[in-house]
Amino acid sequence: MSFPAPDGPTGVRTSAISFAVGGTLARADIPALCAELAEVLRGRDRGVVVCDVTGARPDVVTVEALARLGLTARRHGWRLVVSGGSADLLGLADLLGLTDALWEPVGQPEQREQAGGVEEVVDRRDPSP
Repeated sequence: MSFPAPDGPTGVRTSAISFAVGGTLARADIPALCAELAEVLRGRDRGVVVCDVTGARPDVVTVEALARLGLTARRHGWRLVVSGGSADLLGLADLLGLTDALWEPVGQPEQREQAGGVEEVVDRRDPSP
């Protein structure tokens, strides 16, 4: 399902597609999921895939599937955003180092939080303010 956003001040339209992943996945299911997503995205303009994992089992295979779905989306010019993940699934993704790749950061840099993966470097030659 595609939801084109109204033209903004820059005239940019954004499409969003909902894609659900639920239940218990086996590694053998991952290629078929990625092929299904690729088929949905093929020939469409860029946008955001909202991957609903509300009913997904929080295990390593689910996190692997989400990572591979994210790669599939990027190959087609789309961005994958995960929604509905349980605390256990989020914790597992964090343990595997995939939280930033799969979940949007809570705060935005303009809210005085640093963007993920950005560290401030202090030059000792600069005078203190």
